[in-house]
Formats: sequence, C-alpha cells, structure tokens
Amino acid sequence: MKFQGSENYVATQDLMLAVNAAITLQRPLLVKGEPGTGKTLLAEEVATALGMPLLQWHIKSTTKAQQGLYEYDAVSRLRDSQLGDERVKDIHNYIVRGVLWQAFTAEQPVALLIDEIDKADIEFPNDLLRELDRMEFYCYETREMIRAKHRPLVFITSNNEKELPDAFLRRCFFHYIKFPEPETMKQIVDVHFPTLKSELLGAAMKTFYDVRNLPGLKKKPSTSEFIDWLKLLLAEEIPLSALQSADQKVAVPPLVGALLKNEQDVSLFEKLVFMNQRNR
Repeated sequence: MKFQGSENYVATQDLMLAVNAAITLQRPLLVKGEPGTGKTLLAEEVATALGMPLLQWHIKSTTKAQQGLYEYDAVSRLRDSQLGDERVKDIHNYIVRGVLWQAFTAEQPVALLIDEIDKADIEFPNDLLRELDRMEFYCYETREMIRAKHRPLVFITSNNEKELPDAFLRRCFFHYIKFPEPETMKQIVDVHFPTLKSELLGAAMKTFYDVRNLPGLKKKPSTSEFIDWLKLLLAEEIPLSALQSADQKVAVPPLVGALLKNEQDVSLFEKLVFMNQRNR
C-alpha cells in the first residue's frame, strides 16, 4: 500500500515519501504548513487513492479529546427514564461514538483526519497519546475495551499556531509542506485550469509572488488564495495587460482582495506601490 500521488493533487516527492513512511511505520503523519497549502486535501486524496473511507475530526478551540472517543448522553437517559422508555435498560443506547471509536471498529481499514490539532487546548494532544499509540481505549460506562480491528491511517494537521508536546511529537512522523516553488505551482494550477494560457499564467504568477514576497506582510497569500484569484481573473475576463506594467514595477493587481485579507497588508502594499511610482 503506497501513495504515488493523484490526478487531483500535486504531491512533491518528499511529501509522497512522508506519507509512505507513516504507512510503513504505522504512525500518525503530522503535517504542518501555512494555511492553504493543501494539508487537509492531502488526507482526502490519499484516502481516495488508496481506496480507504475517510473519517474527519475538525478540531475547534472547545474540542475535548474525550469527544473523539465517545460521549455519554446522561440527559437523554434521564429524560427517557421519566417517560418510561424501555431504551433506558441498555446504556449502549446513550453512548455517542466518536470518530476514533468509529475508526477502531470499522470492518475495513480507514483513514482518519484530525484537522488543525493546534486549535485545541494544549492538553488535547497529551490526552490522545495512549489511544493513538496503543490503538485502544476503555469505555467506563459499558465496561468494555475498544480495540482497533485495523490500525487506521492517521493524518494530523497543524497550522503551527502553538507548539505541540514533545511526547506527542515522538509518536508521529513529521512533514512540513513547504510553500510551492514556481514550477510546482504551475503543476497545481494546471490541475485546476488545464486550458489557461501560459502568458496569463506567467503574468499572474509574477504578480502573486511579488505580493507574497513583500516584507512585513501579516498574512501572506497562500496557494488556495492564488487559485481563487485566478478563478476570479477568468470569470471577470481580466485582460493580460491589467497584470503587466511596461516598466515591470510593482502595481496594485486587480481583485487584490482575493490575495490580501486584512487592511494592514493592503495599506502596506499600497504604500509600496506609491513609493515605486514616485521613484519613476
């Protein structure tokens, strides 16, 4: 079972090696990188390429590790007991299975995505150490040990907003998705816009990397934002001339709001353009 890329996802050689290393070692693959570099999409494409169902657990700031295992709905059980419902005799009716329970008890191997783990409390990764390491956990309400029938292929993504515990990192295979080089970016664009003219792509990429490389940006535009920007350029039929300046100096690109997402960065960029125009 090896991942060799897919038609819908441009995976670099080192990324494919990382996925296959995690499969071989049977360890979770911890993927870090800037937002918008395709971390979540990687799990989806690997699962599709390997013919595995994908279970997704999107983490929020309020998410607790226990929710990934199971939750006991005591309120519903109390209500049903007051109504004389026969269901109250079996506690299993009030156990809500989390994504880890579902992954462990699946009849076939599955892929499991734990998305944006760094959003949760700092103790969240530590609370999952044993479960991800031993592939088992104990349900106290039903007094049963839940063991994985098949070890799931686990993907964990992080935007690097906070440091993860060393004990957790030790149990993962780590890969950082670097921002795509221009050649890789061309391949990514070709997946989304196979008929895009090379002249327009070249001008758009120059503008995009000029904006991205501007020092002092609070939020650099990502791959997904570049794709969205290209989609807008095509939808609005923006001419090639609008992306090119005769003297090759920096200019405010059309629909810049697709690339820069806060007023501080827009203001910084406009000041740079103004300074360039004064120096002509």
